[in-house]
Amino acid sequence: MTDHTKTELNDAELSRYSRQILLPQIDYAGQLTLAQSHAVIFGLGGLGSPVALYLAAAGVGHLTLVDFDVVDDSNLQRQIVHREANIGQAKVDSAKANLTQLNHHITIDTVAQTLTEAQVLDLVKQADVVLDCTDNFAARFALNRACFAAKVPLVSGAAIRWEGQLSTYDFRQANGPCYQCLYSEASNGELSCSQSGVLSPVVGMVGSMQAIEAVKALLNLPTLHGKLMIIDAYTLHIRTLNLKPDPACGVCS
Repeated sequence: MTDHTKTELNDAELSRYSRQILLPQIDYAGQLTLAQSHAVIFGLGGLGSPVALYLAAAGVGHLTLVDFDVVDDSNLQRQIVHREANIGQAKVDSAKANLTQLNHHITIDTVAQTLTEAQVLDLVKQADVVLDCTDNFAARFALNRACFAAKVPLVSGAAIRWEGQLSTYDFRQANGPCYQCLYSEASNGELSCSQSGVLSPVVGMVGSMQAIEAVKALLNLPTLHGKLMIIDAYTLHIRTLNLKPDPACGVCS
């Protein structure tokens, strides 16, 4: 949750974040809000890498990194928070080490285990924003349920081959859709990068957009709430569709 013990930015932080503070939508007050905020990132792979790098660089003061996997050489094509020297390490440890070198002003916690649904909910309740950078439907549905229950904004991204999609489910707002309004939990059309492939910059593109959405959610700026962005990186064609709540949804209806 928001850290109200931090009441001002020091001179080093003012210098570091000066280009963001110049933005009228952020200013000093917004940068201080980011420094007080807690983002929980589930998945430190292709999407979680740019998310973690940009949120750390942007000065989100508390990051919690959640991933049970270890770094493999096949990850390095797209999981840019990791380095060759990190192969064999837990992804959360690799990411924390590299993010700490990027920004020593922030706090980084790690969770390197598979969580029960109750543990996910406990962690989500501590967050100001949650980023779903996972690669399986079971995790996505669990995060959706937890964020809806805790009324915490959920920024959800996905990428495969040349394609990406992005939405923000801001459960602080009434009468909006949730992830399960878009996908049925009974569906089993799951694809994986290991089976279908993915172009490296596609996950970077989607992950960077997730970081933007997270910053906007933390600052109460307009997000993709109620919308789904669909990206075709092959043609660079981007569509944005309106999402409506499903009256039969088992989570949010």
